[in-house]
Amino acid sequence: MLQVSFIKENKEEVLRGLAVRNFADAEKMIENVLSADENRKVIQTQLDNTLAEANILAKEIGNLYKSGKATEATILKEKSSSLKTLSNELKESLAENNTVLNELLYEIPNIPNILVPKGSSEEDNETIFQEGEIPTLYEGAIPHWELAKKYDIIDFELGNKITGAGFPVYKGKGARLQRALINYFLDKNTTAGYDEVQVPHFVNEASAYGTGQLPDKEGQMYHDAKDNLYLIPTAEVPVTNIFRDVILKEEDFPICKTAYTPCFRREAGSYGAHVRGLNRLHQFDKVEIVRIEHPNKSYEALDGMVNHVTEILRELKLPFRILRLCGGDIGFTSALTYDFEVFSTAQDRWLEVSSVSNFETFQANRLKLRYKDTNSKTQLAHTLNGSSLALPRIMAGLLENHQTPDGIKIPDVLVSYCGFDRID
Repeated sequence: MLQVSFIKENKEEVLRGLAVRNFADAEKMIENVLSADENRKVIQTQLDNTLAEANILAKEIGNLYKSGKATEATILKEKSSSLKTLSNELKESLAENNTVLNELLYEIPNIPNILVPKGSSEEDNETIFQEGEIPTLYEGAIPHWELAKKYDIIDFELGNKITGAGFPVYKGKGARLQRALINYFLDKNTTAGYDEVQVPHFVNEASAYGTGQLPDKEGQMYHDAKDNLYLIPTAEVPVTNIFRDVILKEEDFPICKTAYTPCFRREAGSYGAHVRGLNRLHQFDKVEIVRIEHPNKSYEALDGMVNHVTEILRELKLPFRILRLCGGDIGFTSALTYDFEVFSTAQDRWLEVSSVSNFETFQANRLKLRYKDTNSKTQLAHTLNGSSLALPRIMAGLLENHQTPDGIKIPDVLVSYCGFDRID
């Protein structure tokens, strides 16, 4: 969430940033925010003056009673009662105004970094790096959903029977390979200095607002209405909320966490061949990395996270590319995002497997995640997160790119984790 003070001091910069995002009615929204803030200040001043007058009056009434002037004190008590009524009305008005102001702020996305290119859709994203030779598959190579059925390692129909579409069942070597990937990702992350945590798979409303899933992605989250809890769409939500309402010290930076969780997304409106098989699921596994950083170090940290994911994809021997997302495709809360995609040879298309983002102070302002600088002044921290990695499309890429006429070869780095070097 943007700070009102930042919007006031940098109005033109904010409007330029929202224009990069193609954000509709930006100028009207900003004017509404500034108007609501001015109204807040007026009401707050009235309330402060009323409370100050009431305090002075209370002392006068006390002195009158001490002096035996009960009649005069009674007259002033009537005025005091009127001031109390007025102050309660002003408090209520202030609360209502603050609710309106916050609701307006919740609707405004983050301001993109200067590196974010203009654009309206994923077609306008910039490819900044590409590595790995796209393999030439044997004649008769097949996509992963057919490989899964051929080798009986993932059962989409059984998942559909148990729950519904988008909830596959991993079997035999498929389940072991899934577990191997999770352990490998966690080991890579912890070796790189990320502390592993296990977190709840449900979060409360405050947590969902804290990281920006609400109100932006409310329709994409599974919600338990009775307890007002949300199934997590990513481990980013509970891990980052560990630090909600926390004041750090400068020496606490950097804070680096990693977590494995299942993730749950409704993916409403997702249809067609591009979502077949593992390409888009309602439940999937993912290993996440989260960093809490000093503002002066966050972009250096972002580069480090990009390099970390790059190393993992190299070890998996998958052809990949890195995209810098344009203003029309970047997430609501992000200031700068790099997407990683692996090439699916059997599908002849790129598949997103990771997003690595810097949110700057946007989440921290919602979370009230702060630190004290060397002058003991309270400042907002920067938050970052990245997939390291999401499993479904990594699994799809491994199965498709490493298939041979005699089976699916397992990358060397995973053999010790899964206990076999081939699926046949």
